[in-house]
Amino acid sequence: MTTASPIMTMVSLIMMIKIKPSLKLRHELKHSINFQDALILASRLEKLFRHDANADSHGIYRVSSLYFDTPYDKALRQKLDGVDCREKFRLRYYGADTSFIRLEKKFKIKGLCGKHSARVTEEQVKRILAGDIDFLLESGNPLLLEFYSKLRGQLLGPRTIVTYEREAFLYEPGNVRITIDRNLRSASGNSNFLDPELYHIPVADGLSVLEVKYDEFLPELVSMAVQVPNRRAAAWSKYAVCRRYD
Repeated sequence: MTTASPIMTMVSLIMMIKIKPSLKLRHELKHSINFQDALILASRLEKLFRHDANADSHGIYRVSSLYFDTPYDKALRQKLDGVDCREKFRLRYYGADTSFIRLEKKFKIKGLCGKHSARVTEEQVKRILAGDIDFLLESGNPLLLEFYSKLRGQLLGPRTIVTYEREAFLYEPGNVRITIDRNLRSASGNSNFLDPELYHIPVADGLSVLEVKYDEFLPELVSMAVQVPNRRAAAWSKYAVCRRYD
C-alpha cells in the first residue's frame, strides 16, 4: 500500500481548508462602562428584550475562553495596531459544563466581524493542550484543518485564559444581540483550562463591556436603549486586557 507523500498531504490539506462555510459578517459596537452604568442598562434592557435562553434564572452565564497566539503575539499586535483584517483562535465553554466546547475563529474584515466554530470534545482539548494534534488533520472539518495548519505553520499556541459573566439580550429585527460582560478575570496555567474551579485574577478595575452586534441595520429601539451618557464606542479587547497580566 502506497503512503501519500508529505507534499501530497499538504496539497490535500490546503484544498480542504479552502472549503469553508459561507462568510457572514456583522457590525459590532463596544463600550466600556462602569458598574453603576451596567446595572442601570441591564435593568432597562430586560424590560425591552428577552434574555438568552441558555442563561440562568438571572439571565447570566459564565464564559471561559482560552486564546491562542503566535510566539510573536501576532493576534495581540494586530489588535493593538488596529490592523484592518485580522483573526484569532480560541477554545470556549460555558459555566462549569465542559461537555460542550467549541473551537472558534473570530475575524474582522474592514470593520465588520465574523466567526466560524466547530465542536470539540473535552478529550480532544486535552490532546491539543498536550501537543497531540494529528487528529485535527484527520477530522475533515475545514476549521479544524486550518487550526492544525496554523498550530504547525505559525507555531500557534495557548496564551491566556479569559473568564467573565455575561448577560445577553436578543432582538430579532436586525438579528441584534446585546451583551454586558462583567467581572473580567484572567488565569495562568493553560493546561488547567478545563478546571472550572481554577483561580482567576480580576483585571478590569470594575469596568464592564457593552457589546452590540447586528446585521445590516441597527433598529432605532436598540440604539436608544443602549445609550449610556458620556460613553463612546471604543476598540476594547478582553484578550488584550488580560494579556497585560501575563
